[in-house]
Amino acid sequence: MPLFDPDTIRPALAANFIGGKAVVGSGHSFMVTRPSDGGLLGELRAADTQQLADTVENAALAQKASGWGTMEPRGRMRLLRRWADLIEADAATLAPLEAAGSSRTLPEILAWDLPYTAECIRFFAEFADKHGGEIGATTPDKLGFTLTQPYGVVGAIAPWNLPLVMAAWKLGPALAAGNAVVLKPSELTPFSVVRLAELAVAAGIPAGVFNVVQGGGADIGDALVRHEAVGKVSFTGSTRTGRAIMAACAQTGPKPSTLELGGKSPQLVFADADIPKASALVARAITLNSGQVCVAGSRLLVQDKVRDEVVERLTTAFESHRIGSTWDEGTTMGPIISEGQLAQIDGIVQRARANGAEAVTGGARATSPQAGSYYQPTLLANAAADSEAVQGEIFGPVLTVQSFADEEEAFALANGTRYGLAAGVHTNDLSRAMRAIRTLDAGTVWVNRYGRSDDFILPTGGFRQSGVGKDLGREAYLASCKVKTALIQI
Repeated sequence: MPLFDPDTIRPALAANFIGGKAVVGSGHSFMVTRPSDGGLLGELRAADTQQLADTVENAALAQKASGWGTMEPRGRMRLLRRWADLIEADAATLAPLEAAGSSRTLPEILAWDLPYTAECIRFFAEFADKHGGEIGATTPDKLGFTLTQPYGVVGAIAPWNLPLVMAAWKLGPALAAGNAVVLKPSELTPFSVVRLAELAVAAGIPAGVFNVVQGGGADIGDALVRHEAVGKVSFTGSTRTGRAIMAACAQTGPKPSTLELGGKSPQLVFADADIPKASALVARAITLNSGQVCVAGSRLLVQDKVRDEVVERLTTAFESHRIGSTWDEGTTMGPIISEGQLAQIDGIVQRARANGAEAVTGGARATSPQAGSYYQPTLLANAAADSEAVQGEIFGPVLTVQSFADEEEAFALANGTRYGLAAGVHTNDLSRAMRAIRTLDAGTVWVNRYGRSDDFILPTGGFRQSGVGKDLGREAYLASCKVKTALIQI
């Protein structure tokens, strides 16, 4: 039974939001389809590079002219909190819009995405008057201190997998610190953040402080990163694109960047773990959002003595999913974002199978009443440790299985890729858990759980080719500020 009629969701052609109003882009037009059924969601006109440049320059002017960066901090906090309230109150509009255009189901959006987005804004709003600098320990004849100031304009590029949530990660700290933001969403999920921008203006955030420009990464994204008036860049996406952005920041700045990039996160299950609980957590960590999550637990490392039991439990969990559209009641796993992404996922799986890997379950496109892009939850065994399936980010519901004999082998396998975004450890041995936290080369290590919580104070970010810098936490707020030192001779 449909929870809403997707044909009633028709976003406007004017899907750029510049200077406080919706604007038709000056660039090419393109069609945006619904991943659940391939139907047309809407047409939009992208910005061109000149329109992008004008937007950045106008954002810099708006940030200064409105006094957003120098506003009494609690005033900025109140406006951001009002915006968060409007986001929550707008669920009847925002949730179907997000569900129709993304891989997120309507119940997931109502239960988690929207409350999380609003609370993320509230969390960072509180930093506005909580961090301003520190007094330094100097000799008695001097007064030394630091103060924080906004960069001016933050250029943000958000991914398609969690459009509202990922936008909030970037908007919250940047705006709370007094910056203006020019946000480029993915061209696959362009519309819901425009509604966020409309609500920001309704809350009283000055026009031009939060802008949305539409377009591709190769032209609009690159032009945004390179613009001289952009003082800092925040990006979530692939490692390849992250490298290009870091190079562009060096060439046109240098300017700081926060980059959350690819992941190939291991889940280690030891024999002393609560096996039913651990198996359920492992299954959810790779099927959540159909595996389209940066921190998806895509490598199962399981102690050999419990391997068969864990694999059997995972097979049952995978085969119990009801695959369907984001607006169908009862859907437990939604679509892959696009046919192109589905082809990439299936290509990796089929190459692995051709090279000797076994699909214990899944391993092919899923059938659905809708003509959308769906993939079966897939458990791949016997893939070579150096294979593409084990080493590369698949970004779909595909879990590889490797077994280990002891702790030393487990940690070596876990650290055996170029990524270092997250890891999960399932054990009832506290000493082992602590050794794992210290040994695993990952920006986040979860023990007897997997996935982020609503504890916004905990930063997230990867090591090695999973990125640099942190989102969330005070680290994200401070990364949105430049620090100035003052020294007064007394």
